[in-house]
Amino acid sequence: MAKNKNEAPARTTTARGQRAPKGVLRRLLATLFQFYPVLLPVTLLCILINAIVSSVPAIFMQNIIAMVEESYQTGDWAGISGRLLSAVGILVAMYIFSLAAGAFYNQTMAIITQGSLKKMRDKMFSHMQDLPIKYFDTNNHGDIMSYYTNDVDTLRQLISQSLPQILISIVTLLVIFGIMIYYSAILAVLVVFGVVFMVFAAKAITARSSKFFLRQQITIAKAEGFMEEMMTGQKVIKVFCHEEGARKDFDKVNDEIFYNARNGNRYANILMPLLGNVGNVMYVIVALVGGALLLTNVQNVSISGMAFSISIVVPFLNMTKQFAGAIGQVSNQVNMVIMGLAGAHRIFALLDEEAETDDGYVTLVNAREKEDGTLEEYPQRTNVWAWKHPHHDGTVTYTRLAGDVRFFNVDFGYTPEKMVLHDISLYARPGQKVAFVGSTGAGKTTITNLINRFYDIEDGKIRYDGININKIKKSDLRRSLGIVLQDTNLFTGTVMENIRYGNLEAHDEECIAAAQLAGAHDFITRLPEGYNTMLRGNGANLSQGQRQLLAIARAAVADPPVMILDEATSSIDTHTEAIVQRGMDALMLGRTVFVIAHRLSTVKNSDAIMVLDHGRIIERGTHEELLALKGTYYQLYTGALELS
Repeated sequence: MAKNKNEAPARTTTARGQRAPKGVLRRLLATLFQFYPVLLPVTLLCILINAIVSSVPAIFMQNIIAMVEESYQTGDWAGISGRLLSAVGILVAMYIFSLAAGAFYNQTMAIITQGSLKKMRDKMFSHMQDLPIKYFDTNNHGDIMSYYTNDVDTLRQLISQSLPQILISIVTLLVIFGIMIYYSAILAVLVVFGVVFMVFAAKAITARSSKFFLRQQITIAKAEGFMEEMMTGQKVIKVFCHEEGARKDFDKVNDEIFYNARNGNRYANILMPLLGNVGNVMYVIVALVGGALLLTNVQNVSISGMAFSISIVVPFLNMTKQFAGAIGQVSNQVNMVIMGLAGAHRIFALLDEEAETDDGYVTLVNAREKEDGTLEEYPQRTNVWAWKHPHHDGTVTYTRLAGDVRFFNVDFGYTPEKMVLHDISLYARPGQKVAFVGSTGAGKTTITNLINRFYDIEDGKIRYDGININKIKKSDLRRSLGIVLQDTNLFTGTVMENIRYGNLEAHDEECIAAAQLAGAHDFITRLPEGYNTMLRGNGANLSQGQRQLLAIARAAVADPPVMILDEATSSIDTHTEAIVQRGMDALMLGRTVFVIAHRLSTVKNSDAIMVLDHGRIIERGTHEELLALKGTYYQLYTGALELS
């Protein structure tokens, strides 16, 4: 741990979330009204009724005291008993009405709060599905998870507690101040002076505490990101005995949270005692001044025109306490509002992230061949796929999905300032196997990402079955492609569900056939519940080879004409490699295949091998042709150079 806990840890600056900009509250309220266009206004009306009714007892107190004074002076107790009972009855009725309104809005606020959080999470997750891969490549996954946990939780406090309480307090202040002016402008001005002091004190303190609460939001998100990394890499931590280093790294992150939370709460905890004592001082001052005015018979200045009397001073004292309490309630909620708006700002920042654009209009449809050899769209599944290409003149043409992929002078960079690929030209005819060889960072994976349109090229063209892929709708383009990655991702669910992930319309028989093709059927049948065995934690109860076989089966059930293989055998044993390789060979049969090679022995039978270096194709040809060149590939194959 840090040696001095009072010392501020080094802070990282984050542009997003440092300050909730103007307009966030307005946008949040607009969103809530959008979620609940009827229930929310009704709830707000009940809150207003509750606040107003809780402020008017001062009027009844004044009337009742005035009646008592009148009866004392006249001695006619019987004459005011009816009026007194009537006033008390009205007050009781108003309290019952206020109680009903309060009970209603408390119930509806629970519905609005939890419902709004659910709708917000749904909206965030739905939008997240439309974000480009680049967003997830450039943002910490733990920070993204923090949107759904920490930031949404601050909204819960803001919607359910802070906003209703602030609305009640503001209405209470306005109503009470109006009553004060009505009864005595002199005493009201006296209260205003005290309120001005309270407001300035609250502003000064909350300005200091709010910056720490905002930083707390950011550092909590940072801590969640750190924890996500630590849990994902727990085996690596154990293998390299880095537990102590991980503890120290976590202590640094945790110290940041402690520092910001401690200082934020330190200032926040000063506020309420300060305002409470100022309210008590105001109470004493109003009592002394009111008593002095009564004794000296000073002319009262008021809208009511009533002279100073006990019936004014006593309710005024109660209103002073209410007024100070309402100011305190507003000030007490300021920090929660700041944190809530900071969370809302981060959530809206996620929702404002630009979604993946898709200007494609060529779609993938089921087709059948007519007698003249041309294709036509067919509503039922035919196992024949075609690109439906509408043209400007209103005609529609159909091109059989074959898997012909060609690059023409393609340039690409993840940022405009730094190009990763330079003048890439290649082709893969239907059924051909093309391998990419090169060191880490040469651009192998980048090329396959461009085929999927995970990223769009800067210059050049990529054609798929003769169609510019920019014209193909992304979802249809990706549906025609299968991918088996080196790092396999399995989801919580049964083995059957994980295989069916490649084609949600596939029947059980098709999934089993895909598993048999991939060579996964034998080990699946040996699992405790076979295809119904539940997988959790990315298939942690399976071996690396078994996970790869499931990934191959998942790709096989999709039955795509083009496969992209980020060689899946680089991290498994020789025996399992042979099984996986047989599954991959079966999967590649009759398809256009792009292979990212980590072991040159696996790409010897490729129709073309592309050797990349710093984003350029420096050699191309078959295995024999490249060996004959005695260039880079020859050196890699003979061991003179190594893939790094």
